[in-house]
Amino acid sequence: MGDSKRRPLAGRRSVLLGMAGLASAALTACTDGGGPSGSVASSAGTAKPTLPRTGPATPPPSIAAKSSEQAVAALAPTTPPSTGHSSPAPSRHQIEAEFAGKHPKEWGLHVTGVVNRSPSTKVALTFDACGGHGGTGCDHALLQTLRRLNVPATLFINSRWIHANPALSAELAADPLFELANHGTAHLPLSVSGRAAYGIQGTATVAAAYDELMGNQAILQELTGKVARFFRPGTAFYDDVAVEMTRRLGMLPVNFTVNGDGGATFSAATVAAEVGRVVAGDIVISHFNRPAAGTAIGYARALPQLLDHGVSFARLGDVLTA
Repeated sequence: MGDSKRRPLAGRRSVLLGMAGLASAALTACTDGGGPSGSVASSAGTAKPTLPRTGPATPPPSIAAKSSEQAVAALAPTTPPSTGHSSPAPSRHQIEAEFAGKHPKEWGLHVTGVVNRSPSTKVALTFDACGGHGGTGCDHALLQTLRRLNVPATLFINSRWIHANPALSAELAADPLFELANHGTAHLPLSVSGRAAYGIQGTATVAAAYDELMGNQAILQELTGKVARFFRPGTAFYDDVAVEMTRRLGMLPVNFTVNGDGGATFSAATVAAEVGRVVAGDIVISHFNRPAAGTAIGYARALPQLLDHGVSFARLGDVLTA
């Protein structure tokens, strides 16, 4: 793609990507879904968090369809990857024992423990790639704009997208302008009780949530040589127990304050308007796997104006501590 040299994946990376392919074959289509506008976390005895500035009637992020837990479990690593700390991440057995009997009290886009903005004076752009039928494309025009303007970004990629784009995934992993983050194994809402978002059933148990987190974590480590520091689930919905699990496994659960492209459904004009009103500390969610959407044109309009007004951008890893 353009100005970066592609390199193939080899060795154990290919094995992991092949495993991802077996799981993705069991998945149904990744589609844009209709859901309630402005959905927020519900809590029991907890004050509602600040809502993101998404504007009226914001469609949800792109969503994936249901998956069999057996397919997801096939991707769970036998030995969990190290979190970068002195000890490796807990095993599935350890997580099941630790979180047994915990019952969620919150559910939504912004629940306790999820990071929605940064303390930085910079803006963090994040782009999701969800995989699945119709979701494995790449918005090269968007990436070219980011590269041309030297605007860094964090790319949340799902294992199905990696499997469909192995050379491109390796290229993005090698580009210092971008940082790769974990968007899950089967692109499911992250739950310990099967809670659904936009009609998509989430992971139903602690073990299934572990597989959704750590299956793709292992693939990303093979791809990049580093442990991914940030996680966002399919549909961007979590419960608070799953959020605690994410942190326990060494990842920071991240969502957003600004929905830049409404799950790749906004027109270019709306994308430009939404992105154009960012302020310091905002985390923006958009998508780079839907080249037919208005995302690329909208960003091409908004970014030069923001740069001219002194707005600066950073990857999540530059503004957040995992």
